[in-house]
Formats: sequence, structure tokens, C-alpha cells
Amino acid sequence: MPRSVSGESAIEMKKLFTIDDFAIAFVSAMGYGYGETLARLFGWPELLCVAASFALGIASEEIVYAIAFSKAVQKKPARRFGLYAAIVLLFLAAHWFSVWWMGVSLMDYLLEEFGWVVGLPVLGFVVNLLIRKYRVQKIRELYGDGSQGYVFDLKKEDIEETNRQNRAISGAYDSDLAVRTRTGIYVGERHDNTVFYMGIPYAVPPVGSLRWKAPEPLPSSEAVYEAINFGASAVQVEHKGLILKHHRQSEDCLTLNICVGDQEKKGGKPVLVLFHHGDYTYGGSADPLLYGNRFVSAHPDTVFVSFNYRLGIFGFIDFSEVPGGEAYPDALNLGLLDQIAALRWIRENIAAFGGDPDNITAMGFESGAGSILMLAASEKAKGLFQRALVFFGSPEDAYDTPQNARALTRDLLKETGASSMEELQKLDTETLKAAAQKLWRNILAPTRDGVWFPNDLYSAFREGAASGISFIIGISGNERQVFHSVLGDQNYADMVKAAAEDMRNALYSGDSGASEEDSRTEAFTREGISDQAERVEQWLASCMYQGAECLIEGGSKVHLMYWEDKPLIGKLGAGTVDAAASLLGNREALQMYGNVMNEELSEVLQALLKKFAAGEALRLYPNEIKGVDALNWKAFPGALTVSEGRIQVSGKSRG
Repeated sequence: MPRSVSGESAIEMKKLFTIDDFAIAFVSAMGYGYGETLARLFGWPELLCVAASFALGIASEEIVYAIAFSKAVQKKPARRFGLYAAIVLLFLAAHWFSVWWMGVSLMDYLLEEFGWVVGLPVLGFVVNLLIRKYRVQKIRELYGDGSQGYVFDLKKEDIEETNRQNRAISGAYDSDLAVRTRTGIYVGERHDNTVFYMGIPYAVPPVGSLRWKAPEPLPSSEAVYEAINFGASAVQVEHKGLILKHHRQSEDCLTLNICVGDQEKKGGKPVLVLFHHGDYTYGGSADPLLYGNRFVSAHPDTVFVSFNYRLGIFGFIDFSEVPGGEAYPDALNLGLLDQIAALRWIRENIAAFGGDPDNITAMGFESGAGSILMLAASEKAKGLFQRALVFFGSPEDAYDTPQNARALTRDLLKETGASSMEELQKLDTETLKAAAQKLWRNILAPTRDGVWFPNDLYSAFREGAASGISFIIGISGNERQVFHSVLGDQNYADMVKAAAEDMRNALYSGDSGASEEDSRTEAFTREGISDQAERVEQWLASCMYQGAECLIEGGSKVHLMYWEDKPLIGKLGAGTVDAAASLLGNREALQMYGNVMNEELSEVLQALLKKFAAGEALRLYPNEIKGVDALNWKAFPGALTVSEGRIQVSGKSRG
């Protein structure tokens, strides 16, 4: 994998106490001392003396805290050290005056205050260590060595709650939680200090005669609906290590979810739109890993949106050779057309939720990231988002062909016994789902059709197709174990073999003679699954890096992220799961997936994501997050690396 190796520096995470804490302690000690001593001089009762001590001490601490940790002071070292000097001089002057006039030394108060400054963080650190140890123990009890992949210990009542459905409202409703859009009025639900609007339709349900048709816009409506439950997940392939096999599925799946801050009523907020992962065959927004409420709770000046789109044979197939198939010209990339429809609904309606329709960041993992790259190169999606965070999404996702899609269709006809579109349309959902489950190894990624999407993403990027979009490109160093944890041994082996064949074809086909092709094929065949998986992962990482270079050449601004953090349990892997949970702050969900979150790391990554969504520079000044050093994430070929629970940032020269 190409790496930037020079000029690297690591930032410290959450120091127990900093020089700023000690400086604040000087002023706090002075406040506590003067508060108590002055009250006694005035002859106040004991309780009032104590109250005065606390009042002046706490007030002094708050004032100097606000000054010491302000952006104006922290950004410039000279101002920081000037403030420290002023505080020390102020304390010494106050101490001299106190001894001279009141006969009381402030040094005793200072020693006591330092005891609190040092003692409380140490106590908190020990408590957090014990809590983490307990969480690790519970995860190891559930997962063992991790060889069985993801195991979700879900309660029946939680599954039932997640599967509830929204209803129309005919009577009174809470107008404070209601938002009027062009397509209806939706009444959400408070969760702590956020409001969630869930299961909002963004297109006409693609059922009945609309199966395998492009999404259609919803009509205008004044109807009132609940928006307190997730919409159904798309009909999908199910594997052992998938949490959404417990969630209801339907062809009527084109819904989205919006999370906003409860107290933040202002508009014009940046909007973060999440594209879910799942290899284009599974996944959905109801996965707890992808919830946005914790991120919005910490950053209420951001609006968070997630949504579902069609998957597998319902979203990516070609019927051009089937009798009647000419009526379904868009079936090849329906999942991506759904994504465009969702973005259009968001652009049209998000202002009603406080969002800025001209300030949208698309964020995706794996297939969600690959989808965003496709949309970034498409004229049909122009202007629908201005920034993109794509984690482990490769331009290679777009390199299926119509020929592959037609081969899948022939397999589907054989599996179902249908011979025309009329017969396929008569099949019920469960029959088609059962066929998809058998054919999942052949189900497609998006197809470069030359109509909706360019034939060559790399060339399109080099020619400036995405020039108006800024990117964060995330590359994972151990994604293969994540796939293994989802798919299980046999399915994983089959997937790796297919991916290795795709890699061989992409790298070698057509550039050598038949004998060399045969020897390369034989070499690939001899390799074990583990070696093939590692080789495929390195190839995909190289493709992502190449995509970043093409974007730069085409005028886009790019920041690189390398995720090399180790998992708690090696066989579960690290990568998409850890990155998604850390960026969104979903601690409980990460525990379900067999890891314990590094809270300090998550706080820094969330701050950077918030800055990216707001269009700000990807920098932290000292103590912008209390106890965290300054960070300057330089643009490509500089990079940010997450490794061993630390963040490293590299300079601009290449290695």
C-alpha cells in the first residue's frame, strides 16, 4: 500500500492533566481562599462562609477556564504562555496581599486545590479502566476467540420494538415534534437531547408494477404520519453474522431517517448523509452501528440522515434479453437510482429540519462508499452533495458489465422457472428472496452502463467529473476479517475466490500471451484462502489510492485516512465496523460487534468529521478537545493514520 512516511507526528489523547489545569488551579485556590476569609472577616455564620468560599472559587474557576481554553488563547502559544505568566503573577500578588492584610496564606488553599486537580482525574482514569476491563470481559465471554464471527445477543423485546411500523395520524399530535415537508407532515420522537424522524418515504414504494422500475417521486401531501420507527430493510441475502436478519424486510423499503438536535432550532446546518454498507446484497439503516443520534447529541449543529435502497436482484440486474425486458431499462443500477432519489428528496426537504440543502456530505463504508464514488462521477447526481467520506470503497465496484448482469438474469430464470417479465412479476417476494439467497455469489455490484454512470471511473475522475467535491478516502488494513465475521467460513472462501478472479482479470487479462495467462491462473489457484484474501485486500487498497490520485488530478481536494488499529479479538477484524462506530460515537453497537471503543479516539474523529461536514479546515488547536494536542491533517499525499489507539498525521512528501 502506498504510504506517506516522512514528517509524521502523533497526537496525545486526553492527558490526565495539562499545564492549563494547573494554571486554573492557581485562580481557583485564590477564589476559594478569598471567599472564605472575607466572609469570616465580615462575621458571617459558618455555613455562609463555606457557601461564599465555594461560590467565589467555582466562579473564578469557570471564568479562567473559559479564558484559558478559548480558541483565541489556545491557537497561539504566545497567548497561552502569556496567560500562564499573568495567572502566576496574579496569584503571587494576591497571596502577598492576603498575608499582609488578612493574615491568611493562600498556599494552603493552593495545595488543597492541586490535590483535587490531580486526584479527581486519576480517580476517573482508574474507574474508566475498571469499566473497560468489565466490558472486555463480557465481550470475551460472548465471542471466545471470535472464530464463529459476529454473534448478536439480542433480546426479544428489542427485536419487536425495532420491527414496529409507523402509522398515519388522524387526531391530535405534538406540533413541537412535527415537521412539514412537501410529501407529508412527520411527527418524530425525542431521544435524550435529539429528535429522531424515522421511516420517512422518499419515493413511491417500488412494488407491484413498479418492481424493477426507476424510483418515482412522491406526490405532494398534507397527511400526517408517525416517524418513530425504522422503515423496512430492503429484501436481502442473509448470512450468519448479520444483525439485520432480525429486522423486517420488504420491497417497500425506500425510506430515510433524520436526526436533529432537540435544542438547536436554527437552520442552515451542515447535513451528513450516510450510505450503508453490505456488498450491495445486504445491510440497512436500522443497523445500530449506523445510528446518528450520539453524533448529533455531541454535535447538535449537524443534521444526520440515513436511508435504505434496493439490493441484490431487486437493485442490480439486466432484463434486456428477457421477453418484456425492454420495459425495464433502468434495472441495471436501480440501487444507485434510489440513492439519487433519496438525495433529491433531502435537497428538497431538509431545510424543514434545519439543514442546509447546499451543504451536504455523503458518508459511506464499503459498498456505500463505492456507491458514493459512482454518484460523484455521474452527471445525474451533479450538485447533490459537496463533500464525501468514503471508507474502503473502491472504483473497482463499478467494473461489473451488462454481460455479467445478463448472466445473473439467466440464472434467476433457471432458478425460478420463469421465462418472461410477466412471469417474473407474478412471483412473490419470498420466492425471489430464496432465489437470491442461492445466487448471492453471482449478484452484482453497480454496472458501468455509459448512460447513468461513466464507463471508466478512473478516467472520469481524471477528467474532472468530481471536481466540485472534496473527499476523505479511508483505507483499512484488515477488512478481510470483517467480511469473514459476517459471511462465515464457506461463504467467505467463495467470496475470496471470486474476488481473486476479478483481481486477476483486472490486472492481467489481455496484456500477455495465453501461456502466461495460464501460469498466472495456476498461481492464483495454488494460493490458500488467507493468502488470496490478503492479496485482494492489498489490491483494493491500491485501487483506492489510485482513485485518490485520479481525483486530485481532476481538481478534487482529497484527505487520506489509514485505519490500522488492531481489533480486541483478532479473528473479528478491524476496519469498517470500528471506523463507523468511532466516527459516529456508537459505543454500544461496537460492543455488539466485539470491540470496546477508544472514547478519546472517537471524540477526536467525531470532531474532524464535524469540521469536514461544515467545510472547515481539518485541524485541531491545542485543547480544542480538552487534553488533546494540536493536529493538522494535511491534504493528499499527507495522511492521517489510526493505529494502536493513536492518531498520526504525516507530512506532504511521499514514501
